Amino acid sequence: MKKHNFYAGPSIMPQYTVDKTAEAIKELDNTGLSVMEISHRSKEFDQIIKEAQQLFKDLLDIPDGYHVLLLGGGASTQFLMVPYNFFNKKAAYLNTGNWAKKAIKEAKFFGDVDVVASSEDKNFTYIPRDYKVPGDADYFHITSNNTIYGTELKEDPDVNMPLIADMSSDILSRPVDVSKYDLIYGGAQKNLAPAGVTFVIVKEEALGKVDRPIPTMMDYQTHIKKESLFNTPPVVPIYSALQTLKWVKQQGGVEGMNKINNEKARMMYEEIERNKLFTPNIEHEQDRSIMNVTFVMNDDYKDLEKEFLDFATERGMIGIKGHRSVGGFRASLYNALPKESVQALIDVMQEFENKKA
Repeated sequence: MKKHNFYAGPSIMPQYTVDKTAEAIKELDNTGLSVMEISHRSKEFDQIIKEAQQLFKDLLDIPDGYHVLLLGGGASTQFLMVPYNFFNKKAAYLNTGNWAKKAIKEAKFFGDVDVVASSEDKNFTYIPRDYKVPGDADYFHITSNNTIYGTELKEDPDVNMPLIADMSSDILSRPVDVSKYDLIYGGAQKNLAPAGVTFVIVKEEALGKVDRPIPTMMDYQTHIKKESLFNTPPVVPIYSALQTLKWVKQQGGVEGMNKINNEKARMMYEEIERNKLFTPNIEHEQDRSIMNVTFVMNDDYKDLEKEFLDFATERGMIGIKGHRSVGGFRASLYNALPKESVQALIDVMQEFENKKA
C-alpha cells in the first residue's frame, strides 16, 4: 500500500532528492567515497555548497549584497543569533504561535521586546493586522508560517526598519521580495532538506551595528567571512538541499511551486468545507496556510475523531494527527507532497463521510 506523508517536519522530500542523496551516500560522483566521508574542505564539497548557495539566490531572486549561509543549529539557534546581531535597545515581534513565542523568549535576554500584536487570545487562529510597529525598534521579527495552527502571513510587510523573518516552513513555496528583509532564516526539514542544516539569507550591510561583543559562533560576520565553513557544516543535508533546489527549478521555480501549492491547498480546504464531518480551524481564507491545513471534526461528530484517524492511517495517510495544543488533524502540504496525495486524503475523507454522516 502506498504511503502518503503529511508529517509536519521532518517531512516528505522530493523523490529526486531521496534518490540522488541515496546514490551519493553510496558513492559521490565516482570519487570512490560516500558524501558522508568527504572533507568539507574538499573541492567536491566546495562545488556542492557554492552551487546550492547560487541556486538559492537564483530561485528567490536574491539581490546583490546578500549572503546565503548554510549552518547548523536549527532555527532555534537563530532565535538567539538574531538579537545578538541586531538588538541594541529594543526589538519588535509579531506573536503568531509557538515558534514566535520561543523567538520572543530569547530576545528578552537582550532588553525590551515590544510584542506589537498577538493572536494568542484565540489560540493563534488568525494573523493579527492593523498593528503599529514602534519606530524606535532595532528590528521587526515575524514568523511567516505557523505549522501548529495553520496560519500564514503571505505578504511581505512594509516597515521602516530592519525586517527579519523565520520562514522555516514556507521557504521556496511562494515568491518573496527578499529586498524588504535584512535577514530570513529557517530550519530545512520542511521544504529543503533533512534536519541538520539551517539556511540564513542576510544583508551584509545590516550587520556590525550593535554595541555588544558577539561570541564568535553567534556572529553572522564570522560565517560570511568563512563562507559557512567556520566549523564543519552538515555536509549530507547540504548535499540534499542542493538536490531539492535543482528539483524546485525543474518544477518551474518558486512561481511554479506556488501555483501547485495553491491548487493543493484549494482542493484540501474545499473538501473540508464541503464535508459534513469536518470544519477548518482557521476561519478566514486570507489567514489560512497553504503549507499546513488544520481541521477538526464538526461538533456533532467529535466522538469520531480517533476512529477517523485510525481509518485514514489504515489507508496510508501518515502524520495527519493535529498538534496536541490544537487537536484534530493537520495535513502538511509541503512542496514535495504530490497532488495525488491530497486527492488520496480527500477520497478517504469522503469514504468516511459516506459511512458515518
